[in-house]
Amino acid sequence: MSELPAEQTWLVLVELLTDLRKKEIEIPKKITKNIQMAKTTINFYKVDPTDPQRQVEVKRINEFLTSIQDSLMTLAEQLGSEYTDTWTDKLLRASRGEVVYPPKKTESKFVVGAPSGFSMVRMNFKAPLSEDRVQEIAEYENVIIEFEEDTLLVVYGDKENIKKSLQELSSFFKEQLKDMESK
Repeated sequence: MSELPAEQTWLVLVELLTDLRKKEIEIPKKITKNIQMAKTTINFYKVDPTDPQRQVEVKRINEFLTSIQDSLMTLAEQLGSEYTDTWTDKLLRASRGEVVYPPKKTESKFVVGAPSGFSMVRMNFKAPLSEDRVQEIAEYENVIIEFEEDTLLVVYGDKENIKKSLQELSSFFKEQLKDMESK
């Protein structure tokens, strides 16, 4: 499926967040969680945009992106008007459907690059996971966890945060192994 303007906006916001981190601006965990939720919601919508239940997600996607944009641009103001003008321009171009950051081209559908400044890990489970628990781990460990499928997760973030989140997620593997042994 072709890329949605919301996806380009999401990419610009991830790049802005990464750039702010590099400039040692502290990013509240709520922003990171909202970025993750926005991506998850975009992916949910893209599965079947004609499904009325998925169409209502457009409003949620826009609310997430607007909230993230407002928060990050407020933080960006600390770096001056020239800096904010650059990012405002990128966000306007993305909202018009222009490709500001080309999607990562991959040789295989199983290898996807992380947004710049982030590391990435993919995890496959035997059974679907509790989304609430996964979201708690993402928020607590300051990573982005995206459901690509019910049993396939992608974790984005700093290497140390990913390691910590993997330790938390390992409990799901242990539970699934126990379930398999008891059958």
